[in-house]
Amino acid sequence: MAAAETDREAPSALCSEFLNFSAKDTAAKWLLASNLPKEVYQHLACYVPKIYCLGPNLNPQNEDLLAPLLLQSPLEWYLCGEEPSVGLAKLEQNNQPSQLCGHVFKVGEPTYSCRECAADPTCVLCMQCFLGSVHKEHRYRMTTSGGGGFCDCGDTEAWKKGPYCQKHEPNISDSSQKDPLANMTEEMIARTYNVFSIILKYAVDMLTWDKEDELPEGLEPPVRGDTYYCMLFNDEVHTYEQVIYTLQKAVNCTQKEAVSFATTVDRDGRKSVRFGDFQFCEQAKSVIVRNTSRQTKPLRVQVMHSSVVAHQCFALKALTWLGQIIRYSDALRRILCQVGLQRGPEGENSSLVDTLMLCDSKMWKGARNVYHQLFMSSLLMDSKYKKLFAIQFAKARMLITEENLMTTIIRTFVDHLRHRDLQGRFQFERYTAQQAFKFRRVQSLIGDLKYVLISRPTEWTDQLREKYLEGFDAFLELLKCMQGMDPVVRQVGQHIEMEPEWEAAFTLQMKLTHIISMMQEWCASDERVLIEAYKKCLSALTHCHSGFTDGEQPITLSMCGHSVETIRYCVSQEKVSIHLPVSRLLAGLHALLSTTEVAYRFPVQLPLSELSPPMLIEHPLRCLVLCAQVHAGMWRRNGFSLVNQIYYYHNVKCRVEMFDKDLIMLQAGASMMDPNHFLMIVLSRFELYHIFSSADCRKRYSRENAHKDVVQQNNTLTEEMLHLVIMIVGERYTAGVGQVESSDETRREIVHQLCIRPMAHSELVKALPENENKETGMERVIDSVALFKKPGVTGRGLYKLRPDCAKMFNLYFHHYSRADQSKAEEAQRRIKRQNGEDSVLPPPVLPRFCPLFASLVNILQCDVLLGILGAVLQWAMEPSGGHWSESMLQRVLHLIGMGLVEEQQHLIGSADDNDTNFNFTLKISRPGEAPANTPSILALLETLQNAPHLEVHKDMIRWILKTVANIKTTRECTASAPPSDSSGHSQEETVRDKDKAERKRKAEMARLRREKIMAQMSEMQRHFINENKELFQQSLEELDPSTSSTLEHSPSSCDSALVCVGPRRWRAGGSERRQMVTCILCQEEQEIRTDGKAMVLAAFVQRSTVMSKNRKRPPHNPDKYDPLFMHPDLSFGTHTGSCGHIMHSHCWQRYFEAVQAKEQRRQQRLRVHTSYDVENGEFLCPLCECLSNTVIPLLPLTKTSCSSEQPDLSQWLSITSQQMKALLSAHRKAADAEGVDAMDGVNDCPPPDGFKLDYTPKNPYSSTIKEMLTTFGTATYKVGLKVHPNEQDPRVPIMCWGSCAYTIQCIERLLVDEEKPLFGSLPCRQDDCLSSLTRFGSACWTVSSHTTVQNHFIRLLAALVPDPRVENTPCILDIDMFHLLVSLVLSHPAILCLDSSGLSADAAQLHFLHLVTVAHIVQILLTSVPEEMQMEQEGGGAEREEEENVCMLYNTLRTHLGSGLHEVSSGWHLWHCVKAGILPYLRAAALFFHYLNGAPAPPELHTLGAGEWEALCGYLCLPSNLLQLYYNNQELMEPLLQRWCSHPGVLRGLQSSVALIRFPRESNHLIELPGDYSALINQASSFTCPKSGGDKSRAPTLCLVCGAMLCSQSYCCQTELEGEDVGACTAHTFACGAGVGIFLRVRESQVLFLAGKTKGCFYAPPYLDDYGETDQGLRRGNPLHLCQERYRKVQKLWRQHSITEEIGHAQEANQTLVGIDWQHL
Repeated sequence: MAAAETDREAPSALCSEFLNFSAKDTAAKWLLASNLPKEVYQHLACYVPKIYCLGPNLNPQNEDLLAPLLLQSPLEWYLCGEEPSVGLAKLEQNNQPSQLCGHVFKVGEPTYSCRECAADPTCVLCMQCFLGSVHKEHRYRMTTSGGGGFCDCGDTEAWKKGPYCQKHEPNISDSSQKDPLANMTEEMIARTYNVFSIILKYAVDMLTWDKEDELPEGLEPPVRGDTYYCMLFNDEVHTYEQVIYTLQKAVNCTQKEAVSFATTVDRDGRKSVRFGDFQFCEQAKSVIVRNTSRQTKPLRVQVMHSSVVAHQCFALKALTWLGQIIRYSDALRRILCQVGLQRGPEGENSSLVDTLMLCDSKMWKGARNVYHQLFMSSLLMDSKYKKLFAIQFAKARMLITEENLMTTIIRTFVDHLRHRDLQGRFQFERYTAQQAFKFRRVQSLIGDLKYVLISRPTEWTDQLREKYLEGFDAFLELLKCMQGMDPVVRQVGQHIEMEPEWEAAFTLQMKLTHIISMMQEWCASDERVLIEAYKKCLSALTHCHSGFTDGEQPITLSMCGHSVETIRYCVSQEKVSIHLPVSRLLAGLHALLSTTEVAYRFPVQLPLSELSPPMLIEHPLRCLVLCAQVHAGMWRRNGFSLVNQIYYYHNVKCRVEMFDKDLIMLQAGASMMDPNHFLMIVLSRFELYHIFSSADCRKRYSRENAHKDVVQQNNTLTEEMLHLVIMIVGERYTAGVGQVESSDETRREIVHQLCIRPMAHSELVKALPENENKETGMERVIDSVALFKKPGVTGRGLYKLRPDCAKMFNLYFHHYSRADQSKAEEAQRRIKRQNGEDSVLPPPVLPRFCPLFASLVNILQCDVLLGILGAVLQWAMEPSGGHWSESMLQRVLHLIGMGLVEEQQHLIGSADDNDTNFNFTLKISRPGEAPANTPSILALLETLQNAPHLEVHKDMIRWILKTVANIKTTRECTASAPPSDSSGHSQEETVRDKDKAERKRKAEMARLRREKIMAQMSEMQRHFINENKELFQQSLEELDPSTSSTLEHSPSSCDSALVCVGPRRWRAGGSERRQMVTCILCQEEQEIRTDGKAMVLAAFVQRSTVMSKNRKRPPHNPDKYDPLFMHPDLSFGTHTGSCGHIMHSHCWQRYFEAVQAKEQRRQQRLRVHTSYDVENGEFLCPLCECLSNTVIPLLPLTKTSCSSEQPDLSQWLSITSQQMKALLSAHRKAADAEGVDAMDGVNDCPPPDGFKLDYTPKNPYSSTIKEMLTTFGTATYKVGLKVHPNEQDPRVPIMCWGSCAYTIQCIERLLVDEEKPLFGSLPCRQDDCLSSLTRFGSACWTVSSHTTVQNHFIRLLAALVPDPRVENTPCILDIDMFHLLVSLVLSHPAILCLDSSGLSADAAQLHFLHLVTVAHIVQILLTSVPEEMQMEQEGGGAEREEEENVCMLYNTLRTHLGSGLHEVSSGWHLWHCVKAGILPYLRAAALFFHYLNGAPAPPELHTLGAGEWEALCGYLCLPSNLLQLYYNNQELMEPLLQRWCSHPGVLRGLQSSVALIRFPRESNHLIELPGDYSALINQASSFTCPKSGGDKSRAPTLCLVCGAMLCSQSYCCQTELEGEDVGACTAHTFACGAGVGIFLRVRESQVLFLAGKTKGCFYAPPYLDDYGETDQGLRRGNPLHLCQERYRKVQKLWRQHSITEEIGHAQEANQTLVGIDWQHL
């Protein structure tokens, strides 16, 4: 390969030059040079192409070594005039550090902003500054940086208080205004100036250079080769996939390389994809252009000469170097700023900084990043130059006055949106993707406007007023283009064909919401500005209206003796628009006139008298009618776009500047009109005028026999219209409309949200509107209206409404959706009923109106409204007909209630002055006029009170009548008596007292009745018990645990002690052996018998590393691996779990076949994963949907006979070894007969008496059970070894025994970790699972080849009793003893079945236990005795014997092993180690024999307590001094011990550097997590992707099992696993968790569970904020802290092996999880 050769030659050529090069001499030469720039350029022209860009891959090691030496070093020598390290150190010493921190954020680094002190949300601190600042104690928010911003510590403009952290606190002593250049010599300043100007100019020239084949003058290389790069640039149009595909074609590379190219292009903005001569590169370019130009504009590709690329590479390096150099001293920084901002020869905007900024869009990403970094570390860190730079940058209050930034931004924005209709409104209909992209770009301008407005002026100058109003004019022009945009017309007849584009307009509206609010705040801060702005806005609105009047003819409406002129307009027929920003801005300003009292102080200056109220209300009213008609279903044919618009109009994001302002506008208009006129116009717009205006409207137009739909529509419209009236009179919580503060408004919003139900903090925040700083003002008021309740292990903290706030509840709160309203009504009525109160929900008492809006209350008592109310009540007289609705009546009653409450308030308030002009009761008591003589409203209510069809409304009608009575009496009292408001109260109180007394009487009677019934019942019970004494006696005995346990095993056990192993073990009687179970599929009962139908348990087998002590061990080769002996590090195990549900085997088979068939059908239809993988034998348990992949057969306890005489250990051993010899020779003979050469020296061993080698025992099990034994065995083998199923494989039984042992060990550890007793605390699913698993283990040999199992037994025994004829036995240090014990016990029946001499299985089990226990003691003494001796107290004689024995044994071991063991003198210490080390093994053995032989456990093991050791030893038939096992059989054990120690592996193990496994093995924990989440974010932000050269990882993910940080979800870290590309996490799970993984996605604050390649789910993280909520996705930014309980819950899921099950449940519950490609994470 040519490239490689050039790479190899290059260094040698350079080497000679490089050795002769001296930076010092070069710098000295430069000092004397007359034309320095020329000299430096010559140097660069000579060396840069020799160092950079010599081969296809830009070779960084070489460059990083040579560039500093050959290029930067001379510059530094020149700058310092001495050895650079010395010179720069001096500079640093003299430097006064800057008070600005200026730390530049990496991607994903945590940033902190203070919600209380920051000037705006972009003011942030880095972690170091934050921890040393005052804001740590405030309400702060934490976010992760997108990279590239910098820390604002020390910037006084960014913080309202506390701008400095401890590190950047300015010194009082030094006058900080001193010039940083004062400490430097003149010569040095001059030299620095020279270097900086040359290098900066060079870098700027190179980065903005656009010729591909030549260089700026002075840089042309001495020799010019024909080498080019084909350079590919990033764009925002093409996807990763397109680029990868194109590159594979263009430069024929593999997919892997193409992915790597694409990743680099995306990250750096450009990448060379080919290196060679011009022709070669040009050809690649043409392929790329051709391939990508079909749909869009082609990818940008350039063929560039290698010397140009080399200089660009060095230019970036040079900018980085400048950034590093100026860190040494503020003086250097100041000089660099001067150089950068110095005007060039072209005059205006020609400094180097300007050039860079103007060419920003032409540069590639990598270059932009580098120069932005340099700006941040230079210009923005120097307080003097920061402002100069800002002016250059924008060319803000400062800026509004001088540069009039506001007008510029708005005009630019308006110019960009060119699509207009005839009236000049924006039009977004024909909206292409390209325009949408441009629109998104333009929106950033609005962001700039926000920053200009964010800090309101405290002092206004005339110049500022003028410029601001100029900007306001420009803004009105923008709003005028929006007024009435996207109008809609009702579709009649057929459905709309194309959904119109509506999103752009709403996006614009949302972006402008905060700007509009801030504009109003600016206006409010200065009276003159407010008056001018109001006038401008009014004239703009008038101008908008003048365009709308065409074709609207005038009409006169008359009703109830009033008449009004208006225009004819039907919302249901004409155009109507939801966008009315000009009207809404005016509404806001109108409310401000009232708040600031400008309206009363300068009435002359305001055009209030010229206002035309009907014009003001026209458009907002149309908008609200549109909403009402949409609710009434009249616009169904207009499709979803309209529904969405109405949704957003009311939505919390938009309503402040949309719905709320429309309401204020109607209130403003109505307050200036005759209320009768206002209501008639409203009726006319709602298209209800004809219904209410006819003379006999109260008889309703039922005679027309109208169409049912129309009646329904009109009902809904009437409800909406009444609701609107309720809102216009009742919504007074806006400052300026009612006499309230903004905090009252927030408080009321919260109360009404909490009236629906208790809510979490985040839900409340979502329901409240945010201001421009993302604040809702909730924290200030929440505690006054709500109580906080902390969460448990699940769920989240909730706020609950304080009971005394319920009286603020208004059923017709204007921000309730219909669903919210009905939920709130339900909840409030329920609470009232619980408190024993009346469940009526009367209108709340409201604050007073401001004077400007005071006349609104008159709407309640005007004739038109009373006419409407009377009409509805009249209709309500007749139950049927459907011409009125319940909610209509409810609203009417609410309005009447509002009138009464208002009147009560007036009476209380006007007790001093006697005239009250608000007399609602009088109006509703008056009957109608002469001809009709309709009854009065009050009379109607009296009648309705008793109507049977109005049960629901009775309590409200009663409340109204009661209140009317109260008011009447109050009025009479005030009329006769001197004015005092107490009389009004007392009247109410008497009524209330009567009520109370009545209620009390009823409650008392109810109580007496209850007591009587209770007495009768207890009498009957006593009677019954006396008659049936003996029944009760029995049941009591069963309940008493102590008596029952003795009853249970006294009759059948031969010994009073409970023993689970050995000849003296407890035996089950016939009745206890019988076990009846029910199949969950066919509900049939069945006894478990060896010859019966098979019953099975749904089970899940998985590989596991939960107990692993060595995660570094490479996975085994499944085909060659021999799993007979488990290593003590338990690096991989096979765990079996079950949900405990039982089926017939044939029922299960039928079910599983049905699942398979369904899966095949489903696969043909849709290719998505389900939560289970049928091809791998997975299914969901039919009852609990728990993930399962096999079934365990249930077997009965084995019957055993107990013969009295059993050989002791030595006899038994000799018999067994004879049997082994015979077997071995028989097996070898059989092998010879098959044609293997006979081995010499194998003499026939005669078998001992009664041992038949050729005997084949009869299989006791029925055919279905045998089939199930094979099924489970094969499944365990397949999963545990990751191989294809093969039931003949000799490893099948080994895997089954291993799974049994591993599962028991896991459960034993779980019980220890959860501090539960060994027996009695397991849930029944685990209990059933262990019992069936052990019994299966003892039966699985029957379906394997007996010879195989016998061979396994021979090898297993040889590990304990070394046998020269068995090769490859592992040493005692490399065997897990519990696995060995289980395998021996479970494989022994295959030997025993050949023996007819009366040896019992029990004796064998006991001997195995004894032997293995001794081996384990030796193992512990060899590995687990710590070196350092703690001087703990000697056991005071209690365990003297044990201690002496253990010392003797230890010393025996030392004689065998010599130097391998260190000396230990304290017997107590040794015995302590042995006891602690062997306990887990004894507990596991007790569980194993308990389930195998069915012996109940002694009560001491059912509790946690001191007697555990003795109880365990007794239960296992062991002496409590375990060393007696050795010393009682010493002559037998001595030689065994010697043989164990002489195994070469023992010494090797003891002397090797690898640490041995120590006993007891510590339980594995998930890793320790920091208490504060930001520590994790910080750790993740410094993590770089291991594969893409120091690049920041996009999704750093932490493995909670081993603590590895991974680069997840990215192309760069994908690896191949079993022929498939998988992401870093999936690959890691196979190495670390045998396919199961638990990760924390740091940027998302989310726990990720993975299992295999297709399964995964997200789980709540263990980090909570102060409100008890998780913050997945870190959207809210509240500080997060570790919740230990929740972390323990995750850990428990892991230790219980429930992760896969958890994923299964999650995927079943949430189908979207199934579609995610988990393997790519």
